[in-house]
Amino acid sequence: MGWNTVKDQIVITKRIAKHGNQAIIVVPRILEKKLKPKTIVKLTIDVLEEAK
Repeated sequence: MGWNTVKDQIVITKRIAKHGNQAIIVVPRILEKKLKPKTIVKLTIDVLEEAK
């Protein structure tokens, strides 16, 4: 796999969740098989709406 190769692209719009003192992004269970531990992903975050 080269530097500019994208094997699969998945776009998800999510609201940031809270886990204790940390903000987290929860990955949908439907992607559990595709996003196994040690899988390398590129995560780009575009803020669509600020928290109020």
